[in-house]
Amino acid sequence: MIGRLLQVPASSRLISDQSLTISSHAFEIGHVAGHCAYHSPISLLLCLAHILKPSALFALGTYLFHLPRHYLCLSSRLVANKSQTNLPSLQHLRFASSICWPGPCGIMDVDQDVVMDGTADAPSIQSANGYSEPTSKSGGSSLETPNGHSADSSAEGTSSKSGEPGYPERFRRKGILPTGCCYDDRMKLHANADFGPNPHHPEDPSRIEVIMRIFKKHGLLFTGTDAELIDVINNRPTSYMWRIPAREATEEEIRTVHRVEHFNWVKALSTKTTHELRDISAMMDQGRESLYVGSMTYEASLISAGGAIETCKAVVTGTVKNAFAVIRPPGHHAEYDQPMGFCLFNNVPIAAKVCQKEYPDICRRVMILDWDVHHGNGIQNMFYEDPNILYISLHVYKNGDFYPGKPDNPMIPDGGMEQCGAGNGLGKNINIAWHDQGMGDGEYMAAFQKIVMPIGHEFNPDLVIISAGFDAAAGDELGACFVSPACYAHMTHMLMSLAGGKVAVCLEGGYNLIAISKSALAVAQTLMGEPPPQMQIPRISKEASKVLAKVQAYQAPYWECMRPGIIDVTEMTKNDSSRLHDVIRSSQKEKLSKYGMLPLYIQRDIIFRSFENQVLVTKGVQSAKKLLLIVHDPPELHGQPDPLDNSLEPHNSWVSDGVAKYIDWACNNDFGVIDINVPHYITRTDDTEHFTPRMDEKTLQMHLQELMCYIWDNYLQLYDGADEIYLMGVGNAYLGIKVLLINRNVRNRIAGIVNFVDGSLRPVKSDVDEDLSSWYKDNSQVYVANDHACWSDPDLTRKVMKRRFGNAIRSEVNGLAPMMNRHFKDVLRFIAEQARKLHGGETTEDEGNRRG
Repeated sequence: MIGRLLQVPASSRLISDQSLTISSHAFEIGHVAGHCAYHSPISLLLCLAHILKPSALFALGTYLFHLPRHYLCLSSRLVANKSQTNLPSLQHLRFASSICWPGPCGIMDVDQDVVMDGTADAPSIQSANGYSEPTSKSGGSSLETPNGHSADSSAEGTSSKSGEPGYPERFRRKGILPTGCCYDDRMKLHANADFGPNPHHPEDPSRIEVIMRIFKKHGLLFTGTDAELIDVINNRPTSYMWRIPAREATEEEIRTVHRVEHFNWVKALSTKTTHELRDISAMMDQGRESLYVGSMTYEASLISAGGAIETCKAVVTGTVKNAFAVIRPPGHHAEYDQPMGFCLFNNVPIAAKVCQKEYPDICRRVMILDWDVHHGNGIQNMFYEDPNILYISLHVYKNGDFYPGKPDNPMIPDGGMEQCGAGNGLGKNINIAWHDQGMGDGEYMAAFQKIVMPIGHEFNPDLVIISAGFDAAAGDELGACFVSPACYAHMTHMLMSLAGGKVAVCLEGGYNLIAISKSALAVAQTLMGEPPPQMQIPRISKEASKVLAKVQAYQAPYWECMRPGIIDVTEMTKNDSSRLHDVIRSSQKEKLSKYGMLPLYIQRDIIFRSFENQVLVTKGVQSAKKLLLIVHDPPELHGQPDPLDNSLEPHNSWVSDGVAKYIDWACNNDFGVIDINVPHYITRTDDTEHFTPRMDEKTLQMHLQELMCYIWDNYLQLYDGADEIYLMGVGNAYLGIKVLLINRNVRNRIAGIVNFVDGSLRPVKSDVDEDLSSWYKDNSQVYVANDHACWSDPDLTRKVMKRRFGNAIRSEVNGLAPMMNRHFKDVLRFIAEQARKLHGGETTEDEGNRRG
């Protein structure tokens, strides 16, 4: 056996010098320190037998003998302490990590530069993770300045403690600070106790490894010689990320947000046997708990929380301008009293509370932005009543069906957008809860521009912490969303405009190794000052736009920036206010009363209330020989808001009603008229929603089908004297024309159809009546808005010209009222032509057959 083992106290719980990585999996090893090279699994096990816990020894041995031809190589290099070198401090620019994987001749060290501790009493020697252990695990930050030394240097760029060159004071005085990075290989020791040769869990130790590897590949981490390092420190220290040493969080720090019972449960994992750990994982790695554990989970969790603390403290104190904590296990699902969703301790809340406690004068208000695709239930519930913590989460909600879903206790708030906080924290909890997966750059950029940044600026935080899960990134199978690295860069850049640029990024989820590494790289490059890449922002989906409108409405009572355009419906109702569409219909009814038009009673339970006072008919309609039935959208509203306060006054508002002109003409030419106004929304007295979207397509079709068939069956079909019936459809309501033609045999009574369309084009086709589409083409005029999408694509245009869409005509104008006004004379000529065909003997026998 080659190598030597340095003795450490038996009470030591952590591997402070070396972490193993084989095939991108971390081993669970007990108490071992030193630099050693073993050339067989048996010799390694014999050497470690007297210091390893039985569970860890068994796990290591099982894995080693699964790979009998591989050699376990722990190549290492000791960096001399200050008595051996006069080089600048390497501890905050060198990132050396033990990244290993099987090679042709065994397991090789990728970097050939694994820095490890030598002895316990040599504090200046680096550890296997590339960092030095902080001298203190409580109290002040372990990183007083970017080079790890006290700020009271006796000379520029020189530490009074070690005499080593540090971060140049001339850069610090100018406010030129580096970007920090916190990482520790020991966090990879958190692994599932149920070992296997293949990846077996999404929250894999490789997640943090691939991020550091891509940082190194793209030049964010210094990899040059020691001579080059001196030049970097003296002349361009911000060109690389400066290291923030990780440490174990203390029990006192953990308990700022967690109950002591929870801390003790996690701590007890380190004393469990492998069999017990496997049983715990099998029991908890399902359902809402969704957790696995191992013999080193407790230690890794302490370092993850401690890394978040040190990262945030370094940013708050101005040691670095901003920082990225590449940590695991994640934290945002962990509740104050239980672990959950791959999370043991909730890293970000712990760091936020520690910073508030230790730096109350400069870190009072903290904004936590969580862009993980899953709702951070743990962070929300810990700060739900805290007025000084603003929590904003962008996540997939799916009506509560997406993980973490609804809690078992209905009194605990979930990730719904209506959950706005409680008590003093009312308004400090903001859930941008997407209706479904599939969200991308357009939706996330819109959320930032409309909600996140306006509220962020109004809150004016002292520190911004990003709970940076990258499982909404394109390529992540669990999230199934499409956020690009460029979008993550832009979101980071926007957040850097808050808190004087004091932004700390703490890794959360993200399980596609390619997606998480590229996204993290984009964030880190932005933190370091690179401008975000130019990007084309896609159009936001209609449903996502509705989500943002609802979020704005829910937050309007608490934020001034959310109030423009938002109405307090409850207050309006108390003041006897009426919805404008009801006022407009009442005005229409009064105007049309000069033609003797009266409401038609609809004797149907479902649609009676929907269309009360919405169907008006002229007197004597049953005896008229000519009938015009108009089914139309409500009149269009146009308003010019005040540019200063966005208020809308009556004298700057207009109502465009193109239908009145046609009703006036019809009444003056002896037509009976049935006017059907199809409201976009049915008024309900118990409705207090700030924003109510119009009826969806399915609901609209259901109402129109029942209404149109009812009117035909009970009125039009019985008017034997009417030999000319014309149908007119306007806007989305022209769907009523389609459902009537398809569901009733009406074409032997219909003389002609006129439609005005600025939305969806409706095909008319029947499986029962094969000639219906041809008849519709020959006896219709379908005016389509000039800017309709069908005219922009030749393929769509050819499709629209087919018979099932009727006789489609491109209008010269846009908007329903302008189109109805522009084509008024054309419609009159069409009606006259259809009448001549019917009565003037111009109809051929074939045309008559088609009509019959």
